[in-house]
Amino acid sequence: MEPTRLAILYDDPNFIAINKPQGMLVHRTRISEDSVFVLQTLRDQIGESVYIIHRIDRATSGVLILGKSSADAESLAELFREKTIEKKYLAIVRGWTDDSGTIDYAVRDQDKPGAELLPAVSHYHTLGRSEVPHAIGNKHATARFSLVEAEPETGRRHQIRKHFAHILHPVIGDKRHGDNKHNTYFWKTLHLPRMLLHARELAFQHPFTGAPTGIQAPVDALFTEALELLELKKFMP
Repeated sequence: MEPTRLAILYDDPNFIAINKPQGMLVHRTRISEDSVFVLQTLRDQIGESVYIIHRIDRATSGVLILGKSSADAESLAELFREKTIEKKYLAIVRGWTDDSGTIDYAVRDQDKPGAELLPAVSHYHTLGRSEVPHAIGNKHATARFSLVEAEPETGRRHQIRKHFAHILHPVIGDKRHGDNKHNTYFWKTLHLPRMLLHARELAFQHPFTGAPTGIQAPVDALFTEALELLELKKFMP
């Protein structure tokens, strides 16, 4: 069996960025029986250690940047904490969203039962909407969807997923916060077994060179297929 190879989007003496596949964990965890992880796979692929700066959910694909030393990682992690890194996500959600909006809704870290609510803010704008002949449930012969670009101002766990569920436009394929009828239809009828959330872009001022740095990740085949089936591909940025 061929080892997994990760698509490298950016590489310099301090940082390396990949297009993380959906369904892949960033690092080993005691609660998972997975045998393939980003950290170990990338280390073996490039022949050197890499260090976590930020995380992306297992079910989310897209730009993930790592440091080539612990000091490199900390320098960019500080920019994340200072909210000076621009993060853009693409999501396909249920229903027709407003043209733009800000979701200011506190969330908890699900790994800490009973934890306090933490401030969380996400901005979004709608790239396009569609109404397609998919009868999901028993009420309507058609279904409505929106392609949105989301920019999280804060970085809470599952923030974008929780925020769109909060405004009643859950991300398609989100098992924990989404709509079960839509998820089942996408998985069993349309054969699209993935959450339709993708970390499209990171932009920041390089902490060592000072150069403006932008990294973009293309969507994968399943996401592209969903865009085509839902007549949303023409709205892609």
